[in-house]
Amino acid sequence: MARPVPLSRSGASVGVSFEFFPPKTPEMEASLWEAAKRLEPLDPAFVSVTYGAGGSTRERTHATVARIVLESTMKPAAHLTCVGASKDEIRGTLRAYHAAGVRHIVALRGDPPTGLDAPYEAQPGGYQATAELVADAKRIGNFEVSVGTYPEKHPQSPTLLHDVEVLKRKVDAGADRAITQFFFDNSAFFRFQDVAAAAGIMIPIVPGIFPVQNFKQTANFARRAGTSVPRWLAERFDGLEDDSATRRLVAAAVCAEQVIDLIDHGVEELHFYTMNRADLVFAICHLIGLRAKPAAGRPGQQEPASLRRAAW
Repeated sequence: MARPVPLSRSGASVGVSFEFFPPKTPEMEASLWEAAKRLEPLDPAFVSVTYGAGGSTRERTHATVARIVLESTMKPAAHLTCVGASKDEIRGTLRAYHAAGVRHIVALRGDPPTGLDAPYEAQPGGYQATAELVADAKRIGNFEVSVGTYPEKHPQSPTLLHDVEVLKRKVDAGADRAITQFFFDNSAFFRFQDVAAAAGIMIPIVPGIFPVQNFKQTANFARRAGTSVPRWLAERFDGLEDDSATRRLVAAAVCAEQVIDLIDHGVEELHFYTMNRADLVFAICHLIGLRAKPAAGRPGQQEPASLRRAAW
């Protein structure tokens, strides 16, 4: 008896989006735009630009989003966090983004400037919860709004069910999609999908994919984010600290294995945390069937007249 063809080999359509972080130095800026130009022909649904802890990269985030609008065909999704600013300040930013032609916001609570382990305290006159920011983004500009969620629960959350309740409040406020924190255990994602569906959450839950560029660095990120690092993953990279060529091949294989399994389980969208590096992400996208489109075949983008006047 013939076995059914896996979705990952059947030509199933998979959408992707990419996340960048704002550069701190001219060298980092060059790396960001090299990555952006490399990934642009894949025609992502959107590209997001992060904030630092406590909104510490706010101006660089705005500048990066503005340049994406001006110099590429990609649709930017600007991160906005509740920390470090009042409601009035964030509402002003929303209006400026809308005037600049940005129509997609990633609304997040954000990490306290005093550290990831500190309890969240609203800025004076600020948002008490992300759901309030989601509601304002819808009211002010009818933005498309993506929100974050944690398939293995937020490090400060008492239970996974509590995380689902928080996500439900953001959905009820108008969120259009949820993007997960990165994970390596796909079973945790599938379990979260089931729990969210049981709670009546019907928006897309998009898995966040973190291609492993440096295992030790990734393990440190995972610890802070509450992401488990399976033993098998550590074993894949064991002994490769001084063998960068083999490490890159293993990283590609690990990421490919994860995304193919997700696709075979019906996932139709993937969000890649690029770390402003394109080669591994581009290779994985090619593997799942995405092909670079010629410049003439990609939709053009008119420069918003108000962009240079917008007061970020």
